[in-house]
Amino acid sequence: MVLDHDQVPPFEVIESTEVARDLNLALRRDRVRWPDGTEASYRVVEGPGAVFIVPYAAAGTTVLVRQWRHAWGTTAWEVPAGTLEPGEAPLAAAQRELEEEAGLVAAHWTPLGVTRGSGILSSPQYLYLARRLSRVRRAPEPSERDMVLRQLPFREALEAALGDQIEHSGSVAALVRSARVLGLI
Repeated sequence: MVLDHDQVPPFEVIESTEVARDLNLALRRDRVRWPDGTEASYRVVEGPGAVFIVPYAAAGTTVLVRQWRHAWGTTAWEVPAGTLEPGEAPLAAAQRELEEEAGLVAAHWTPLGVTRGSGILSSPQYLYLARRLSRVRRAPEPSERDMVLRQLPFREALEAALGDQIEHSGSVAALVRSARVLGLI
């Protein structure tokens, strides 16, 4: 089955206003007019794209990271991930983030497609499976100083994603899509 998508909105955008901006994040309000003349408002959060990487070792293990998520008021277990720098290609960002966060480089990369975090977020999330791993020195960013790494069997990470132990939607999607590529589901 193929699910098709429309690239043309079913309405006309009659006004677009940036309400607030902080560095690389912006809140935009769009006023739209439907073909029947009805008008409505949409709010859009614009930001950089992100990458989510599932490192998969020959022994069948993966690496998760735990870090504080301030907006959530708790820590979260996730796959290594991060935001794209301006002008950075998604694969280059994935390679950078895997090295920074997990201290790993991969010789083989499989793109797993794109997800979106919410209907109001413009940012795409690029998912990757990284294999043929080698260890290098970790170089976490200053805001990641609390990050904890855990190497565990991939199947345990997948079960955590399918259950309620991993809440981070991009991580859940990356683990499930990786399991499909690996022939585990």
